[in-house]
Amino acid sequence: MFNVSRVLCGVSQPMDHHRYGRGMGSPAKAGARKPVVVWNVTRTCNLKCTHCYSDSAAQHYDGELTHEEGRALLKDLAEYGVPAVLLSGGEPLARPDTLELAAYARSLGLKLTLSTNGTLIDEARARRIRDLDFAYVGVSFDGLGETNDRFRGVSGAFDRALRGIRNLRDVGQKVGLRLTLTPNTMRDLDVIFDFIESENIERACFYHLVPAGRGLALTDMNHQQTREALDTIFARTRAFAAAGQPREILTVDNHADGIYAFLRLQEENNPQVREAHDLLMWNGGATNSSGLGIADIDWLGNVHPDQFLQSITFGNVKERRFSEIWSDESNETLHALRNRREHVGGRCNSCRFLAACGGNFRARAYNATGDLWAEDPGCYLTDAEIA
Repeated sequence: MFNVSRVLCGVSQPMDHHRYGRGMGSPAKAGARKPVVVWNVTRTCNLKCTHCYSDSAAQHYDGELTHEEGRALLKDLAEYGVPAVLLSGGEPLARPDTLELAAYARSLGLKLTLSTNGTLIDEARARRIRDLDFAYVGVSFDGLGETNDRFRGVSGAFDRALRGIRNLRDVGQKVGLRLTLTPNTMRDLDVIFDFIESENIERACFYHLVPAGRGLALTDMNHQQTREALDTIFARTRAFAAAGQPREILTVDNHADGIYAFLRLQEENNPQVREAHDLLMWNGGATNSSGLGIADIDWLGNVHPDQFLQSITFGNVKERRFSEIWSDESNETLHALRNRREHVGGRCNSCRFLAACGGNFRARAYNATGDLWAEDPGCYLTDAEIA
């Protein structure tokens, strides 16, 4: 996860201590971080998004963690000291006891975020979420109006999600957008940023497409389109910062973004370039992400490096505590992910920014080639830029 507002514009952000080693409570180094845990509390979803990595639908799935198993998991995560738990799905609010589990998590002192499609958040549920003190609620959009509905597979999904956002905002809950970059959403980026401003959205995460689940059938942006999309995101984020609007704009699942921003600052002789360099080097990009700083637990209790690498499993929390699974360095794949710079091949291996990027996103490389250590096809930096 690359914080555009922080690295490109120097605007302080809530997770600086965890992401960039700045502020109270920051670890001595990024590799010492406990993981942010994504828990897919259910596979069930009331929508049918074309890019869904879990291939979810509006049906019952057998074998999901029971309420008591969920409580035991949360207790273990709290005792292990994870910095945050992200409740995801499917659609997490399609599970009847999700907010009860959230209440238990909060009683243990866990920091919670919620990843939702927003369509099930009425006024009462918005108040309940606010009362549970979620740090952040991310509502998934893929464009505005009919563009979003085509991706979401259900007519009217945009209007229902917008109502959910407004219900959350009206009760004072921090809320943001989660968008996947595709050729369609790229064309609407300026309109999306106008929407962020008009709706007073505090945070927006732009996810690079990772072909997984139903997303395997989608056409990704080419490298030139990706660069153009980043140019727009950078320009609009800078405009927010210049206007004194402290919005949090991030890109996700492509660690080349940080390098692209650094190169832009370098070309401009921008004084922010030195701090940007230091922040990126401390963070290490993918070096300290999937398998170290990020973990995923799916609806069945299987533990994965991240939510897009569910074909790689380290164990199951029904059989063994997450803290034990995650601490088991005898697992060869887990150990290799934590030392990935020794294993990545292709352009990643010879890239001069390997220490800051970490070999980019392993899930995209693996899903595209079947080789966990192949170069990431999503890297849009030129040979000249990385030589």
